[in-house]
Amino acid sequence: MKNVYFLSDAHLGSLAIPHGRMQERRLVRFLDSIKEKAAAIYLLGDMFDFWYEYKYVVPKGYSRFLGKLSELTDMGVEVHYFTGNHDIWAYDYLEKECGVILHKQPMTTEIYGKMFFLAHGDGLGDPDKKFKLIRTIFHSSFCQWAFSALHPRWGMWFGLHWAKHSRLKRPSGEEPPYMGESREHLVLFTKGYIQYHPNVDYFIYGHRHIELDLQLTKKVRMIILGDWITHFTYVVYDGDHLLMSQYVEGESMP
Repeated sequence: MKNVYFLSDAHLGSLAIPHGRMQERRLVRFLDSIKEKAAAIYLLGDMFDFWYEYKYVVPKGYSRFLGKLSELTDMGVEVHYFTGNHDIWAYDYLEKECGVILHKQPMTTEIYGKMFFLAHGDGLGDPDKKFKLIRTIFHSSFCQWAFSALHPRWGMWFGLHWAKHSRLKRPSGEEPPYMGESREHLVLFTKGYIQYHPNVDYFIYGHRHIELDLQLTKKVRMIILGDWITHFTYVVYDGDHLLMSQYVEGESMP
């Protein structure tokens, strides 16, 4: 039985990450290290810091990562790509050219006899009205059509600088630390969700850039994946055990 892997939040191409090329190479080396062991890989969003597919143009760069995705799918590895709040605007390029399975909504799926709820996590349980408004605008078909009228030079410039400003406005450019069960939006969402969906065993999210492994009930376990900027963390499931690990060059550390 081959393994199933979960990771998220590489934010490739970010103008706020000084080691971007090294970061992409590290991610590709990890994917290469697991290609013979993987039945499926779930990328839970924000793998790019800003991704917008024009009809005849795709963003510059990412050739190592996109090539590795294509190699994996050509080998028969299922690669599931969930859009996050930085790569909402993925349409058909990743599916047609790289062979990934694209998901634009959270998904509940059975893997080796266990039920998984998988999502990037943005907007789930978050009451922030400003964030909800921006999210609605970004998801609007009309706004996406209007944005596509911009020349890619200016559209990509705007998107990458917006994402950079969003990251750098936080203290030290990092996500807030874990806020506790009573305040963490994804924890609150999960606790509410399991009341009406008791069949789910595992909840796995990205988005928050923190490492969290929380046993909510005897049955239900919730994980936030960290990121591939500073943590380089992932989850692996072999059908019996679900483990969070950190990728270190040459080895993985649980």
